[in-house]
Amino acid sequence: MFASEPIYKCTMSGNYVINIGRQLGSGGKDIGERLAARLGIDFYDKELINLASEESGLCREFFEKADEKASQGIIGGLFGMRFPFISDGAMPCTNCLSNDALFKIQSDVIRNLAATKSCLFVGRCADYILREHPRCANIFISASKEDRIARLRSIHGISEEDAEGMMEKADKKRSEYYNYYSYKTWGAAATYHLCIDSSVLGIEETVRFIEEFVARKLKL
Repeated sequence: MFASEPIYKCTMSGNYVINIGRQLGSGGKDIGERLAARLGIDFYDKELINLASEESGLCREFFEKADEKASQGIIGGLFGMRFPFISDGAMPCTNCLSNDALFKIQSDVIRNLAATKSCLFVGRCADYILREHPRCANIFISASKEDRIARLRSIHGISEEDAEGMMEKADKKRSEYYNYYSYKTWGAAATYHLCIDSSVLGIEETVRFIEEFVARKLKL
């Protein structure tokens, strides 16, 4: 099992980070975006894939395939192929990259961002990667099954059965990824500073509640 060594050092005492874990359909990304906007800090979710691709020179498709997936050795179906780089040349398949290697690259991007400014990260084990950050708030957002299904059906225009399938698949993938890399338990209360059900207050009031919690914890 691979675990990235914590190398983070805060360069500005005023910087802070908020890390959000979330169930699919809980509104976690929406909550994170609104919270970051209210606090005036940068928001990172899928943007990390682009940044990791630019930093490493590797094609973004590699990071998309490995996104929030536990190590599976060689990324499937690449034997006999060559790795397309953004930069010049290509890497022979003898130097195949595992999900672990891609996780390490993305982890370095997260650390570098957090070392220079205040940020909010969604998923991708950011709370574990930044575990030595002196000013962080780790949040997990869940929601009722009914609300999750309703939100997914509204977003994707799918049936209730398909929404349930999406939820089960995403929760399994995210928990396996998080548990593998962090050695902690995804969604367990002891893993986070705050766990909140967005169904209770609704999206906007959940944002305000978390904002007040973060302000008190980090003394903003």
